[in-house]
Amino acid sequence: MKSILTTLLFAMTLSLSAQSIHSFNVKSIDGTALNLAKFKGKKILIVNTASKCGYTPQYEGLEKVYEQYKDKLVIIGFPCNQFGGQEPGSNEEIVDFCKKNYGVTFPLADKIDVKGDNTAPIYQWLTQKTKNGVLDASIGWNFNKFLLDENGKMIAYFPSNVKPDSDAILSYLK
Repeated sequence: MKSILTTLLFAMTLSLSAQSIHSFNVKSIDGTALNLAKFKGKKILIVNTASKCGYTPQYEGLEKVYEQYKDKLVIIGFPCNQFGGQEPGSNEEIVDFCKKNYGVTFPLADKIDVKGDNTAPIYQWLTQKTKNGVLDASIGWNFNKFLLDENGKMIAYFPSNVKPDSDAILSYLK
């Protein structure tokens, strides 16, 4: 009986600590505040991005999915230079690259760390089950994707090799 109560209390504590992604404010790539609460009612796909990566062409798929589903989905790119130095540019250079080469119109955040000692709080939440209440994820490279529901709760994680327009992701949007 005691172990059942302990398990139940742990589960309740975990669900209470698993705040919504909507509680986060991040800095957008243009320096303004990006309050994720403004996306309540839409699914959110969060992606760590880089401009000089073998997966960089996924920007095209991300933009395509964003354009097709933007009435019910927002995509937020988080540039990161932690993997092979593949995002060395300034915020302005990143924006120019994304618009010029892929026509990116979805929101981009300020360049951050997605792992290690300086992991941004939003990525701590995304990658730790004790914080998001659903899963642990290890970011091993660029273009990892996290899908959140309309209430800001974690739905799924997709590694770099899962393309944004794959059935694995689109099945949640149809």
